[in-house]
Amino acid sequence: MEVNKLILGDNLEILKSIESDTIDLIYLDPPFFSNRNYEVIWGDEGEVRSFQDRWSGGIDHYITWLKERVEQMHRILKPTGSIFLHCDWHANAHIRVNILDRVFGENNFINEIVWSYKTGGASKRMFARKHDVIYFYSKSKHYLFNPQKEKSYMMYKYGFKKSDFQIDKETGLQYSMVYSRDVLEIPSVGSATSERIGYPTQKPEALLERIIKCATNEGDIVLDPFVGGGTTIAVADKLKRKWIGIDQSVQAVKVTELRLHKLNDGNLFGAPFTVQLHKYDYDTLRYTNAFEFESWIIGQFGGIPQNKKGGDRGIDGKTANGVPVQVKRSDNVGVNVVKNFSVSAKQFDKTVFEKNQSIQNPIGYIIAFSFGRGAVEEVARLKLQENIIIELVTVDKIVPIAKKPTISVEIKELSRDEKGSCEIEFIASGESEAGIEFYSWDFEHDSEKGFRASVIIDKSGSHTAKFKAGQHNIAVKVVDNDGLESVEVIKLKVNGKIERT
Repeated sequence: MEVNKLILGDNLEILKSIESDTIDLIYLDPPFFSNRNYEVIWGDEGEVRSFQDRWSGGIDHYITWLKERVEQMHRILKPTGSIFLHCDWHANAHIRVNILDRVFGENNFINEIVWSYKTGGASKRMFARKHDVIYFYSKSKHYLFNPQKEKSYMMYKYGFKKSDFQIDKETGLQYSMVYSRDVLEIPSVGSATSERIGYPTQKPEALLERIIKCATNEGDIVLDPFVGGGTTIAVADKLKRKWIGIDQSVQAVKVTELRLHKLNDGNLFGAPFTVQLHKYDYDTLRYTNAFEFESWIIGQFGGIPQNKKGGDRGIDGKTANGVPVQVKRSDNVGVNVVKNFSVSAKQFDKTVFEKNQSIQNPIGYIIAFSFGRGAVEEVARLKLQENIIIELVTVDKIVPIAKKPTISVEIKELSRDEKGSCEIEFIASGESEAGIEFYSWDFEHDSEKGFRASVIIDKSGSHTAKFKAGQHNIAVKVVDNDGLESVEVIKLKVNGKIERT
């Protein structure tokens, strides 16, 4: 199973494709049953479809929609695994009784965790609703649990010794470390906090850190089927857990990708990850690392890559039935490739070769972006004269390929001061047949490090920033509705005036 992977798509179908008993922890923060349009946060097509699906019927439909997903989550959890389901007052009773108790069993209920927070807004007709509920269930009685500790500011009369206390450097108050309760008082993500990305229902990293640490060890697999703003994935990556993230929203997946790149900035030990989209950009696939492309496209084809550089005699992988596969990361593949492959396929496994030849099945597959006339004619000759079938497979038959968006950037000087600093407005304009989703900005772009977003989400494409005198590199990324992207780098020299170099 491939891990450290962001997947764009319907989580139900993707959950069905995951092997049973393979996941250590599932945290899900599904859209709440609030019947409010503010649940549509990103506003892209995938999220709108999901919102409409949940609301095509009342609470019974919502519970059915969520239950079939939780059933798949139960299947893929390890016997030692657990699930944390985040919800609020709108449907928490229905979720516990009609989903979790039925799927996981009442005996596997561990905790009803209350996340208490302070935010604006109150009512004169009721107590202010300032908490969410997180249900903690295990798959079996053999679940993993690492006790966590938190600060307690209780005084000595509650049984603590003076030596148990430390001084909080921020508040100056005395505290001791005690085991965590089922009420977690963790601040919400305010507008001024550094981790805020602009996602309205973004959960604090401290909350996910508490959950992931208690239910997993380093190297365990964490799955979030409703990625949203990407907090679960970012924290799991930071804590050296493996992970899988799923969302139907292009923006959710791409924003999480940007968070991970920023998180691993300068970290030599940051774990590599992949992003699976509905469509792929030709240029990215065609000119990416050849070895990485071979392994990836064979996996997409349903085969098993060799994962061996050199000495493979032209065989890059095989199907589940042992039929050899060769990958050519090129266009217009010629006749010699086919001739050489027919020999290599026989040498790779003579028994498999002869069996498939006798029953008129392909003795091998060649994957490329396109094939020349000579290759096509040689395949026909081998079939007619030597009873050898080689199947030529173009990349676009395995994964859909689309054109990435185009982008242009206009700059306007708004003001300057006596020190030579300038305030500049950048206006990005992207075009795509799929439609533009959002822009991101990197105002301290380093080509060696790659794109590291200073501003992750910009729906307008217009942004203003101030620059001191000197040389500056600014990069803007545009993302379209297919999740494809383009980057434009602007090199500016600021010295009393602005020069685009």
